[in-house]
Amino acid sequence: MFPPVDTKNPAAVAAFVEARFLAHFPGESPARLRQMFRDVEALFTGRHPDYGPIDLRYHDLEHTLQASVCLALLLEGCRQAGETDAITARRFEFAIAAALLHDSGYLKLRSDSAGTGAKYTYCHVLRSCAFAASYLPVLGATEAEIAGVLGAINCTGPAQEAHGLHFSNATERFIGCALATADYLGQMAALDYPDELEILYAEFSESDDYLHVPPAQRAFASPEDLIARTPAFWRKVVRPKLDDEFLGAHRYLATPYPNGRNAYLEAVERNITLIEARAAHLPRRVA
Repeated sequence: MFPPVDTKNPAAVAAFVEARFLAHFPGESPARLRQMFRDVEALFTGRHPDYGPIDLRYHDLEHTLQASVCLALLLEGCRQAGETDAITARRFEFAIAAALLHDSGYLKLRSDSAGTGAKYTYCHVLRSCAFAASYLPVLGATEAEIAGVLGAINCTGPAQEAHGLHFSNATERFIGCALATADYLGQMAALDYPDELEILYAEFSESDDYLHVPPAQRAFASPEDLIARTPAFWRKVVRPKLDDEFLGAHRYLATPYPNGRNAYLEAVERNITLIEARAAHLPRRVA
């Protein structure tokens, strides 16, 4: 089964991540992880007093859970590789917190009835950081741990250069790069990724409308345009970022490490092949 847990099921994902945590930190309590998952599920499903439920279909709760599963596997692989013991139990926990909160900035306040959270695409990372900074003290996070989580969330910004971000140490930088890697791979490796590109286009379109971006200046002219350009996006933008800017963190997803199969990269390549086949039969509007 790939991924090895149903990412549509928050309880299953919580149990999966908890099992990975306890396998490496058997003397630790999973109480903080359990609270994170409970709180984030409540947040995304509209049970938070200040926020309505997520109303996006691409950057939805499942996307958050996909990133969390991928990150948990990546951190587990890193520890199994024996290359570092710096990923402590608390760092593991707050790395997962960063994954769970990295797209909280798409959520709308209950008083916000206009459009969907897609309008916040341009600033969702900043809004995610603001929410995380207000929430993390509930988990007992220190000031330094909060800074680490915010740094990791900032790594997921599509226009952000991870090389230019400040981290207090190399382990925090690695965790930020690992989260950015999981953000891309968790989504792009998903079985339904090729079917969700039109949904992604609708989110971009709403954001552009909200910002009054002229048609000629928009990143994509149509859903067909986005679909046709996705293979090049993977090969010329995302994969080089994963290999270089994000420190090649994806290597820890190889099973067995270091020369085993990387199920995530293989799944992305299958999706890209399917997208190319579909794109060949689509009319492509460029204006």
